[in-house]
Amino acid sequence: MKVYISADIEGITGINHWDETSKGKLGYVYFADQMTAEVNAACKGALNAGADEIIIKDAHESGRNIDISKLPEKVKIIRGWSGHPFSMVQELDRTFDAAIFIGYHSYAGSDGNPLSHTMHVTKIDSIKINDIYASEFLLHMYTAAYVGVPVVFVSGDKKLGEHIKDINNEIGFKGVIEGIGNSVLSIHPNIALRDITTGVETALKRDYSLCKINLPRKFEVKIKFSNHYDAYKASFYPNMVKLSEREVLFETDDYFEVMRMMLFVI
Repeated sequence: MKVYISADIEGITGINHWDETSKGKLGYVYFADQMTAEVNAACKGALNAGADEIIIKDAHESGRNIDISKLPEKVKIIRGWSGHPFSMVQELDRTFDAAIFIGYHSYAGSDGNPLSHTMHVTKIDSIKINDIYASEFLLHMYTAAYVGVPVVFVSGDKKLGEHIKDINNEIGFKGVIEGIGNSVLSIHPNIALRDITTGVETALKRDYSLCKINLPRKFEVKIKFSNHYDAYKASFYPNMVKLSEREVLFETDDYFEVMRMMLFVI
């Protein structure tokens, strides 16, 4: 069994402030360690379920947060950013049996997490695909579906779990924090680690083909920027239409073109 793990930090247990997500800032080292621990917990669950190959994408900010020395020797890790449109699931392809997302978070504008955003913290006000608010989970679950790989388990904030269940109720989920205004209600990190291991193992031992989704036939992507000048610049991307001072529209029937557009516009 070949398993892909994509890991972010804004949905890691206990995290609450932007300083805790950035290298060199107060609190970052602790949460980078917790991110590593939660990825390790997912690896243990995958190995318990029979995985013989695990590829991890460090998918937060610099792409250099996870300490591989604290992970099982069977894993390989992708650090940094290649510039490929698949972004947070770089190198994911049809050879993988399943994908797991650790430390993911609610979409830009959501009240589910003080750190809610989609792809860019300050630049993006919101992204909608076919009138559904797009989280980083949705963008990369669609990418996984594009290459025929089901996302079988996700951890992150509680509201992200509600978003996921609306898409496919078969996908395993562990909520580790709940956003309350500019605060979070967090479970104990040790409980998170145990439940992630158990959740991943359970997800991979069941019929995870139930987690597969059918991609929409067409994609209508609306991006609302925080600043008007970013929308102006984006409007020059091929087939992009400017809807208002801060909003643009991109339409295609090929999801790869959605991710290619995101790479150059955001």
